[in-house]
Amino acid sequence: MKWIDMPPVWLAGCVALAWFQATRYPAGLTFGGGWADLAGGLLVGGGVLLMLLAVAEFRRHKTTVIPHRSPTHLIQTGIFKHSRNPIYLGDAMILAGLILRWDAVLALPLVPLFVWVIEKRFVEPEEDRMRRQFRTEFARYQRQTRRWI
Repeated sequence: MKWIDMPPVWLAGCVALAWFQATRYPAGLTFGGGWADLAGGLLVGGGVLLMLLAVAEFRRHKTTVIPHRSPTHLIQTGIFKHSRNPIYLGDAMILAGLILRWDAVLALPLVPLFVWVIEKRFVEPEEDRMRRQFRTEFARYQRQTRRWI
């Protein structure tokens, strides 16, 4: 059952709720056409790009990308110079982008809810593990690089 408590599962659940809202209960609301499609596409594309850049850094440093496992290296290069959580940021961007593309106006609160769940279930426990494992190096990294953006 541990596989259920993984960020992609939370993302898939939020995406499914947004799609359901857009297709079954649009409530006559809209973001207003073309700009939402463009912004949504850019957010989805940017989110996927962030995730790919982060996974490439994980592979380069030969450490785990699995949230509940302890990393063998503290990655501070590449995209991790700009965000401590680029994969989770990418997830949130994909969710927001799909909500825009689908005109799922009522699903918009899913974005901050998703970020809150990810922060409580994954980010904070991961940072606690890294704080214990990498001590001074993580404290410096935490001061230099923001959690999200």
